[in-house]
Amino acid sequence: MRHEPMFNVPAAVLAVLGLMVAVHVLLQILPEDWNAWLIAALAFIPARYSGYADQLPGGDVTAVTSFLTHTLVHGDWVHLGLNAAWLIAFGGAVANRVGTVRFFLLFGFCAIAGAASFLAVNPGLMMPMVGASGAISGLMGATMRFLFPAIDSEGLAALRENPRSVPLMPLAVALTDRRVVLVTAVFLLANILAVLGLGSVGESGIAWEAHIGGYFAGLLCFGFFDAPQTDDSSGRAILH
Repeated sequence: MRHEPMFNVPAAVLAVLGLMVAVHVLLQILPEDWNAWLIAALAFIPARYSGYADQLPGGDVTAVTSFLTHTLVHGDWVHLGLNAAWLIAFGGAVANRVGTVRFFLLFGFCAIAGAASFLAVNPGLMMPMVGASGAISGLMGATMRFLFPAIDSEGLAALRENPRSVPLMPLAVALTDRRVVLVTAVFLLANILAVLGLGSVGESGIAWEAHIGGYFAGLLCFGFFDAPQTDDSSGRAILH
Protein backbone atom coordinates (compact mmCIF):
# COMPACT_ATOMS: atom_id res chain seq x y z
CA MET A 1 0.00 0.00 0.00
CA ARG A 2 1.44 3.35 -1.04
CA HIS A 3 1.48 6.17 1.48
CA GLU A 4 1.71 9.79 0.37
CA PRO A 5 4.10 11.92 2.45
CA MET A 6 2.40 14.30 4.83
CA PHE A 7 4.48 17.17 3.47
CA ASN A 8 5.45 17.09 -0.19
CA VAL A 9 6.83 20.55 -0.91
CA PRO A 10 8.22 21.07 -4.43
CA ALA A 11 11.96 21.68 -4.72
CA ALA A 12 11.41 25.14 -6.23
CA VAL A 13 9.42 26.25 -3.18
CA LEU A 14 12.01 24.78 -0.82
CA ALA A 15 14.74 26.66 -2.68
CA VAL A 16 12.98 30.01 -2.23
CA LEU A 17 12.14 29.24 1.38
CA GLY A 18 15.70 28.12 2.11
CA LEU A 19 17.12 31.33 0.64
CA MET A 20 14.73 33.45 2.70
CA VAL A 21 15.71 31.63 5.90
CA ALA A 22 19.43 31.83 5.07
CA VAL A 23 19.25 35.61 4.54
CA HIS A 24 17.30 36.06 7.77
CA VAL A 25 19.82 34.02 9.76
CA LEU A 26 22.70 35.94 8.19
CA LEU A 27 21.13 39.24 9.19
CA GLN A 28 20.81 38.03 12.78
CA ILE A 29 24.51 37.24 13.13
CA LEU A 30 25.94 40.27 11.33
CA PRO A 31 27.20 43.26 13.34
CA GLU A 32 24.60 46.00 13.65
CA ASP A 33 26.19 48.30 11.06
CA TRP A 34 26.54 45.53 8.48
CA ASN A 35 23.00 44.36 9.22
CA ALA A 36 21.58 47.83 8.52
CA TRP A 37 23.65 48.19 5.34
CA LEU A 38 22.57 44.84 3.92
CA ILE A 39 18.90 45.37 4.73
CA ALA A 40 18.96 48.74 2.97
CA ALA A 41 20.79 47.26 -0.02
CA LEU A 42 18.30 44.41 -0.42
CA ALA A 43 15.11 46.31 0.48
CA PHE A 44 12.93 48.13 -2.02
CA ILE A 45 13.19 51.88 -1.32
CA PRO A 46 11.14 54.20 -3.58
CA ALA A 47 13.53 57.10 -2.89
CA ARG A 48 16.08 55.33 -5.11
CA TYR A 49 14.01 56.44 -8.09
CA SER A 50 13.82 60.06 -6.94
CA GLY A 51 17.51 60.85 -7.20
CA TYR A 52 18.77 59.21 -4.01
CA ALA A 53 20.11 55.92 -5.41
CA ASP A 54 23.75 56.95 -5.11
CA GLN A 55 23.22 57.98 -1.48
CA LEU A 56 21.76 54.64 -0.41
CA PRO A 57 23.62 51.35 0.22
CA GLY A 58 24.33 49.48 -3.00
CA GLY A 59 24.07 52.53 -5.23
CA ASP A 60 22.51 52.40 -8.69
CA VAL A 61 22.80 48.61 -8.94
CA THR A 62 20.24 48.10 -6.20
CA ALA A 63 17.76 50.27 -8.10
CA VAL A 64 17.47 47.22 -10.37
CA THR A 65 18.13 44.28 -8.07
CA SER A 66 15.88 45.39 -5.20
CA PHE A 67 12.79 44.70 -7.32
CA LEU A 68 13.60 41.05 -6.52
CA THR A 69 15.87 41.06 -3.47
CA HIS A 70 13.30 42.71 -1.21
CA THR A 71 11.53 39.33 -1.10
CA LEU A 72 14.47 37.82 0.81
CA VAL A 73 14.33 40.18 3.82
CA HIS A 74 11.80 39.91 6.64
CA GLY A 75 11.18 42.02 9.71
CA ASP A 76 11.30 39.17 12.24
CA TRP A 77 10.71 35.43 12.58
CA VAL A 78 6.94 35.89 12.78
CA HIS A 79 6.93 37.80 9.49
CA LEU A 80 9.10 35.11 7.90
CA GLY A 81 6.99 32.31 9.33
CA LEU A 82 3.72 33.72 8.03
CA ASN A 83 5.17 34.21 4.56
CA ALA A 84 6.68 30.73 4.63
CA ALA A 85 3.28 29.19 5.40
CA TRP A 86 1.58 31.07 2.56
CA LEU A 87 4.46 30.26 0.22
CA ILE A 88 4.10 26.54 0.90
CA ALA A 89 0.31 26.68 0.52
CA PHE A 90 0.08 28.58 -2.76
CA GLY A 91 3.59 28.15 -4.10
CA GLY A 92 3.36 24.39 -3.80
CA ALA A 93 0.22 24.21 -5.92
CA VAL A 94 1.69 26.50 -8.58
CA ALA A 95 5.10 24.78 -8.70
CA ASN A 96 3.50 21.34 -9.00
CA ARG A 97 1.58 22.58 -12.01
CA VAL A 98 4.12 24.68 -13.92
CA GLY A 99 7.51 23.27 -12.91
CA THR A 100 10.63 24.89 -11.50
CA VAL A 101 11.64 27.38 -14.20
CA ARG A 102 8.14 28.73 -14.79
CA PHE A 103 7.61 28.97 -11.03
CA PHE A 104 10.72 31.10 -10.57
CA LEU A 105 9.72 33.33 -13.48
CA LEU A 106 6.21 33.81 -12.09
CA PHE A 107 7.49 34.47 -8.58
CA GLY A 108 9.90 37.10 -9.92
CA PHE A 109 7.26 38.68 -12.13
CA CYS A 110 4.83 39.06 -9.22
CA ALA A 111 7.60 40.41 -6.98
CA ILE A 112 8.40 43.07 -9.57
CA ALA A 113 4.73 43.92 -10.04
CA GLY A 114 4.27 44.27 -6.28
CA ALA A 115 7.31 46.54 -5.94
CA ALA A 116 6.21 48.64 -8.92
CA SER A 117 2.77 49.08 -7.36
CA PHE A 118 4.36 50.16 -4.08
CA LEU A 119 6.53 52.65 -5.95
CA ALA A 120 3.54 54.06 -7.85
CA VAL A 121 1.67 54.84 -4.64
CA ASN A 122 4.71 55.96 -2.62
CA PRO A 123 7.03 57.93 -4.93
CA GLY A 124 10.08 59.26 -3.13
CA LEU A 125 9.42 57.35 0.10
CA MET A 126 12.63 56.69 2.05
CA MET A 127 11.17 53.88 4.18
CA PRO A 128 12.27 50.42 2.96
CA MET A 129 9.80 47.75 1.94
CA VAL A 130 10.79 44.15 2.69
CA GLY A 131 9.15 40.74 2.52
CA ALA A 132 7.90 38.24 -0.03
CA SER A 133 4.20 38.99 0.52
CA GLY A 134 3.74 40.71 -2.84
CA ALA A 135 5.19 37.78 -4.76
CA ILE A 136 3.25 35.26 -2.67
CA SER A 137 0.04 37.24 -3.21
CA GLY A 138 0.76 36.78 -6.90
CA LEU A 139 0.97 33.02 -6.42
CA MET A 140 -2.39 33.19 -4.66
CA GLY A 141 -3.88 35.09 -7.59
CA ALA A 142 -2.42 32.54 -10.00
CA THR A 143 -3.93 29.68 -8.00
CA MET A 144 -7.40 31.14 -8.52
CA ARG A 145 -7.08 30.27 -12.21
CA PHE A 146 -6.95 26.50 -11.62
CA LEU A 147 -8.13 25.86 -8.05
CA PHE A 148 -11.84 26.04 -8.75
CA PRO A 149 -11.64 24.11 -12.06
CA ALA A 150 -9.93 21.34 -10.07
CA ILE A 151 -12.74 21.36 -7.50
CA ASP A 152 -15.36 21.27 -10.26
CA SER A 153 -13.77 18.39 -12.17
CA GLU A 154 -11.44 15.95 -10.43
CA GLY A 155 -11.33 17.35 -6.90
CA LEU A 156 -8.47 18.89 -4.92
CA ALA A 157 -6.49 15.63 -5.12
CA ALA A 158 -5.81 16.45 -8.77
CA LEU A 159 -3.64 19.38 -7.69
CA ARG A 160 -1.21 16.87 -6.16
CA GLU A 161 -1.66 13.79 -8.36
CA ASN A 162 -1.91 15.33 -11.83
CA PRO A 163 -1.97 19.14 -11.61
CA ARG A 164 -1.35 19.70 -15.30
CA SER A 165 -4.56 17.86 -16.19
CA VAL A 166 -6.65 20.58 -14.52
CA PRO A 167 -8.00 23.02 -17.13
CA LEU A 168 -6.94 26.63 -16.85
CA MET A 169 -9.85 28.97 -16.17
CA PRO A 170 -9.91 31.54 -19.00
CA LEU A 171 -9.28 35.06 -17.79
CA ALA A 172 -12.70 36.33 -18.90
CA VAL A 173 -14.36 33.51 -16.95
CA ALA A 174 -12.15 34.07 -13.88
CA LEU A 175 -13.08 37.74 -13.71
CA THR A 176 -16.78 36.83 -13.54
CA ASP A 177 -16.62 33.59 -11.54
CA ARG A 178 -18.39 34.23 -8.23
CA ARG A 179 -15.86 32.26 -6.19
CA VAL A 180 -12.86 34.10 -7.66
CA VAL A 181 -14.64 37.42 -7.22
CA LEU A 182 -15.44 36.55 -3.59
CA VAL A 183 -11.85 35.56 -2.77
CA THR A 184 -10.59 38.72 -4.48
CA ALA A 185 -13.07 40.88 -2.56
CA VAL A 186 -12.02 39.34 0.78
CA PHE A 187 -8.37 39.84 -0.15
CA LEU A 188 -8.97 43.49 -1.00
CA LEU A 189 -10.98 44.02 2.19
CA ALA A 190 -8.16 42.61 4.31
CA ASN A 191 -5.75 45.03 2.70
CA ILE A 192 -8.15 47.96 3.12
CA LEU A 193 -8.25 47.14 6.83
CA ALA A 194 -4.46 47.25 6.78
CA VAL A 195 -4.64 50.75 5.29
CA LEU A 196 -6.83 51.77 8.22
CA GLY A 197 -4.16 50.53 10.59
CA LEU A 198 -5.63 47.14 11.48
CA GLY A 199 -2.87 44.58 11.12
CA SER A 200 0.05 46.92 11.56
CA VAL A 201 2.89 45.64 13.72
CA GLY A 202 4.53 48.27 15.92
CA GLU A 203 5.74 51.13 13.77
CA SER A 204 5.86 48.95 10.68
CA GLY A 205 2.87 48.87 8.40
CA ILE A 206 1.71 46.36 5.83
CA ALA A 207 2.67 47.00 2.21
CA TRP A 208 -0.86 46.61 0.91
CA GLU A 209 0.15 48.18 -2.40
CA ALA A 210 2.59 45.34 -3.07
CA HIS A 211 0.01 42.74 -2.03
CA ILE A 212 -2.62 44.05 -4.43
CA GLY A 213 -0.17 44.62 -7.28
CA GLY A 214 1.28 41.13 -6.90
CA TYR A 215 -2.13 39.47 -6.59
CA PHE A 216 -3.53 40.96 -9.77
CA ALA A 217 -0.29 40.27 -11.63
CA GLY A 218 -0.69 36.58 -10.81
CA LEU A 219 -4.43 36.49 -11.49
CA LEU A 220 -4.31 38.36 -14.79
CA CYS A 221 -1.05 37.04 -16.24
CA PHE A 222 -0.81 33.44 -15.05
CA GLY A 223 -1.77 32.16 -18.49
CA PHE A 224 1.59 33.35 -19.85
CA PHE A 225 3.45 31.19 -17.31
CA ASP A 226 1.20 28.14 -17.26
CA ALA A 227 2.53 24.81 -18.50
CA PRO A 228 0.72 22.86 -21.22
CA GLN A 229 -1.89 20.45 -19.92
CA THR A 230 -1.33 16.73 -20.39
CA ASP A 231 -3.76 14.07 -21.45
CA ASP A 232 -3.65 11.19 -18.94
CA SER A 233 -4.44 8.55 -21.54
CA SER A 234 -1.89 9.48 -24.18
CA GLY A 235 0.59 11.77 -22.42
CA ARG A 236 0.17 14.30 -25.24
CA ALA A 237 0.22 17.98 -24.53
CA ILE A 238 -3.03 19.93 -24.69
CA LEU A 239 -2.54 23.51 -25.70
CA HIS A 240 -4.68 26.22 -24.11
